[in-house]
Order: sequence, then C-alpha cells, then structure tokens
Amino acid sequence: MLLGGRILTQVNNYQLLHSELAAEDPWRLDGNEFERERHAQMLRLSLSQGPITNALEVGCAAGAFTKILAPHCKRLTVIDVVPQAIVRTRQRMKEPSHISWVVADVQQFSTKLLFDLIVVAEVLYYLEDIAAMRDAVRNLVSMLAPGGHLVFGSALDANCQRWGHVAGAETVMAILNEMLIEAERLDCRGGSANEDCLLARFRKI
Repeated sequence: MLLGGRILTQVNNYQLLHSELAAEDPWRLDGNEFERERHAQMLRLSLSQGPITNALEVGCAAGAFTKILAPHCKRLTVIDVVPQAIVRTRQRMKEPSHISWVVADVQQFSTKLLFDLIVVAEVLYYLEDIAAMRDAVRNLVSMLAPGGHLVFGSALDANCQRWGHVAGAETVMAILNEMLIEAERLDCRGGSANEDCLLARFRKI
C-alpha cells in the first residue's frame, strides 16, 4: 500500500510486515480459496522433480505454506526477516527436527549448504528497490545447487506498485531469467483485484 502517498521504504516495509503478522490470519492465507490454490500450485511446482533433499523457504509469514512443504523435504531451512514470523511458524509446526529456523534478510543470508529447492513467494516486492531485488536473486542463485530448482511467486507489477512497492512479478522474473532457465510458468487469479499472482519454476544449469 501507499504510505503517506510515498513508495514504501525498507523500514516502512519491516514495520508493515510486523503489524500485519499481529493478525490471526495475516493476508488470509489459511481461509481464502485463492491462497489455497496458489499454495497447491506452488507445492506442485516444488515437487515436480521428485523428492526434495535440502530445501530453503524464504519468508514463512505465519507458516501456511511451510506446513504443506515440510513433509516432502528431508531437510528444510526457513528464513524470515521478521522474528515474529519465525515464532508463529515454529508454534504451528510443533518443532519438527528436520527444520532449521533462521531470522535473516534474504540479501544477507548465507550458508555453505546448497539447496536443490528454493521457494521465494510474495517476498521480494518488500525490498526497497530493483537493485536490492537483483542482489537478493543473485544471493539465492548462489545457494542453489547445479540442477536445482527455484520456485518463485509474486503479485503482478501493477498491483505491487498500487500497494506502494517498487515492482512485482514481471520485474523479478526478468531478473531470474538472466541467471536461471525458466521451466514453467502459470498465472493464478482470484475473484478480487488484489488476487493475482505469477508463479514460475526456474532451473540452474
């Protein structure tokens, strides 16, 4: 959204995320048909190459997608920049031993592990500008194993800009296509103007 008529800054975005997470069902991720279908398609894309050995989920929100992804992963690392998101998701998941939890920014997070699956959905438009989005994508690609897959999802540019963010799906997908091979894409739409999402699966050579 627009904050005082201005594009949201990184500090504004963090505060917005923190306040939204105070709601019982932030962003209606549990009770909305559009969100359930979006998550079903994200899971299908995530499982398209078979069993997942080592996965990274970027931005867990309140854990709606974590809950359905985790059973298919031998190991899963979950990161979120908002500590409250990690707390809520851990409570929801009841601490399964194969999940690691990290409070971290997508641009700064690093590990020696390589992931055969990275999922980053409805996250990158919270970054301050396109340069930050490019840095985040480059960082994620560096942690993706050869032959690994990245599943991306985001509201379209027009909606993201209407909400006060700098850009959305089309912009980030263009960046992803510079670094990875696009394998599949689909357009999810719901009944309201706010319910649109591009989903895509990318592969690292």
